[in-house]
Amino acid sequence: MRADEPTTQTDTSASPAAATATAAPLVALRPVESLRRRWPALLGAVVTVAMIVGLLHELLDHGLAGLRRTVPDSPGFYVFFLLSYFALPVCDFVIFRRLWRVPAAAFLALNKKRIANDILIGYSGDAYFYAWARARLEMVAAPFGAVKDVSIVSGITGNLTAILLGAVALPLGYELIDPDLVRIMLWSLGLALAVPILAVAFSSRVFSLPRRDLWFIFAIDWLRITITSVTIALAWSYAIPSVAVGMWLFLVAGRQLMSRLPLLPNKDLLFASFAFLVIGHDRALTDLMAFTAASTLVMHLLLTLLFGAVYVWERVQRWRHTG
Repeated sequence: MRADEPTTQTDTSASPAAATATAAPLVALRPVESLRRRWPALLGAVVTVAMIVGLLHELLDHGLAGLRRTVPDSPGFYVFFLLSYFALPVCDFVIFRRLWRVPAAAFLALNKKRIANDILIGYSGDAYFYAWARARLEMVAAPFGAVKDVSIVSGITGNLTAILLGAVALPLGYELIDPDLVRIMLWSLGLALAVPILAVAFSSRVFSLPRRDLWFIFAIDWLRITITSVTIALAWSYAIPSVAVGMWLFLVAGRQLMSRLPLLPNKDLLFASFAFLVIGHDRALTDLMAFTAASTLVMHLLLTLLFGAVYVWERVQRWRHTG
């Protein structure tokens, strides 16, 4: 080697320290990366525990009293009640099957989404389902936009249903309703109409999905509302067969209308008064409504316990394979 050539010899004594300094940031990032991978599972476990606590509170508070009321004898009530109960998760599964080609396991997640939205704070179920989709990034690249769009379209469909029902019901029954309440209902219908108008006006900024997918979601939501209304009306007709199915459908339409109007005070009391005017059978109707609400809570609890058992089973199986 010539004297004027630069040396290329490596200082091996400094290599361990340099390697340690380089590795230190990577080691520090491992807990963060692990947390990012595990947060959907952690959120799912928290949601499951919260749902069980909420359902037990609801059952011990009012649900058990509802179950002690008159129990329908006809099997038809339970068949159509179950059809009404599962209409929402089935229709959601159809929607996300088209959007993401979700596997069958998504049906459990969508049931959990529905229960969380019913029992916990609003849209907590949507947050859970977003986390569920995020944990499966190989299935979908951008889950937030789709979950958001499905929720917005579902709300718009419900509002349009309320407007349609209000346009039919108010001319027929406005003489039976207090004038002040009629004005509140008209204002509520105006607010319900404002939501779809604003969504259409700013659709390019509000929605992420293509228009054909939005129309598909809208159609499935209309189908879901129709199926839910018809099946619960048929269930009630089996419970109290002396009332015609058409009257039950009218009652269900009134309940759908009142549930979507934002300014109505004391919706439960108003619905009870409306139901008594339409159907009669004061005590029998009260017992049937209480039993239906309690049965819904029982279904929520049974499915939540099933979700918890499935989660524990998956963790045990994973531990056996990795251990």
